Amino acid sequence: MALPGLRGTDHVGFTVPDLDAAHDFFTRILGCEFVYSLGPFARDEGDWMQTNLGVHPRTVMRRLNFYRCANGTNFEVFEYEAADGQAPQPRNSDIGGHHLAFYVDDFDVALQYLRDEGVEIMGEPTASSSASAGQRWVYFRSPWGMQFELVSYPQGKAYEKDAPVLLWHPARPAE
Repeated sequence: MALPGLRGTDHVGFTVPDLDAAHDFFTRILGCEFVYSLGPFARDEGDWMQTNLGVHPRTVMRRLNFYRCANGTNFEVFEYEAADGQAPQPRNSDIGGHHLAFYVDDFDVALQYLRDEGVEIMGEPTASSSASAGQRWVYFRSPWGMQFELVSYPQGKAYEKDAPVLLWHPARPAE
């Protein structure tokens, strides 16, 4: 059994320490389109914030911004004033650790652009092997330390040769 009516991922939500700095990063550096902003949201009594959002009942969600990034998943980016303190940025190896990957047509041009903008590049580009042969990738960090990935596989990945259905491929036009 699967989730009835599933169409795909609508958006990914995450929290940043400074929404103005994140706005600059998403719009100016990455080129995402700002869609809208909401907030603040808070509850002076009751447990709505804890029940519905999993945060301390007196936490204030200062603001959220919604972004559209080309033809990928949208981002809902939050800035909270946590009533019970802050946790460090999770690493990929931590529970809840994550990264966001951006597909680009020309890996080298995009990588040079990030370097020219002063974005921290983590290590050197890696050429994947095995099922992901044909792909190049490198991680980079936002100004607040969140990990992102730059990825490209213009000729496809090795596993696609035997895949029964290709859902998306950069070299194939959208239907």
